[in-house]
Amino acid sequence: MTTETPSPATTGRELIEPALRAAVDRLDRPMREIAAYHFGWTDERGRPASASGKALRPALVLLSARAAGGGPGAGLPGAVAVELVHQFSLLHDDIMDGDRTRRHRPAAWTVFGVPAAILCGDALVTLALEVLLEPGTRGGQWAARGLTAATAELIAGQALDLEFERRERITLDECLRMSSAKTAALLACACSLGAMLCEAPAPLTTALTAYGADLGVAFQLTDDLLGIWGSPEVTGKPVLNDLRSRKKSLPVTAALNAGTADSAGLAELLGRPGELPEDELRRAARLVESAGGRAWTEAEADARVASARAHLDEVELPDDVRSELDALARYVTTRDR
Repeated sequence: MTTETPSPATTGRELIEPALRAAVDRLDRPMREIAAYHFGWTDERGRPASASGKALRPALVLLSARAAGGGPGAGLPGAVAVELVHQFSLLHDDIMDGDRTRRHRPAAWTVFGVPAAILCGDALVTLALEVLLEPGTRGGQWAARGLTAATAELIAGQALDLEFERRERITLDECLRMSSAKTAALLACACSLGAMLCEAPAPLTTALTAYGADLGVAFQLTDDLLGIWGSPEVTGKPVLNDLRSRKKSLPVTAALNAGTADSAGLAELLGRPGELPEDELRRAARLVESAGGRAWTEAEADARVASARAHLDEVELPDDVRSELDALARYVTTRDR
């Protein structure tokens, strides 16, 4: 069920990688080495490797700048900064979630140790603000404030995610609120950051932010589908990974709150102590689906994409930018469907 169509975000990586590497080169050697490995530029011995990933957020920043009439390089500092913050969050997420793989190879913390990986994440988020503020423009200051606010919201969302691990039940609204903070906040910021750098009028930045907020929730909904039903070739993680870790993802939360016999069966199964064997994990996935968790998640993702597109109708945009934003919205929910 994987699609062979290249992501529109691939262009973002091609444009920003030289600038991203130049920014990372400013770090002290130990942090630079961990970052280079985490970005996929080197292996654990520092030898060159092939980078992976689609750079969705940088692509959105570049489109945002074009939406505001900026030239090819106008959004580049924002594209670099938002990718640095995104990678900071992934470094810390892998540690907190105990995920040992990232993009089909060992996660950075398993190679360099937890303390060093945490410090590298801290270094990346600090570097992001330095990149934005360096030009000394009013747009750079706006962008830095926007990115700081989004990072704070991201951290608040991660804190909620950790809190949910200690609770037996959470509501679907709570889970959506957590996803809006943890995932959508940075995507919403990416969608307006380029426009901020170009000092665009408020109606445009507001519409782009709203587009990104809905797109971010759609992204998380699709990620949560992949966390249960995605193939390791696509996700870079073992099949049924989210169920194995008892993650209260959106499909699971929707299923648990459906009030059916399958909901009760899923709650009983996930409440058992110890590791669940593979056959029980597969049964849990079937129960999530039969309780309606999968169908609800797919429908909600499609609805969020439709809402994101509707926000773009509120403002004037160049035709090519509108088309690429539409393509990115489609990609978010069809990358493995």
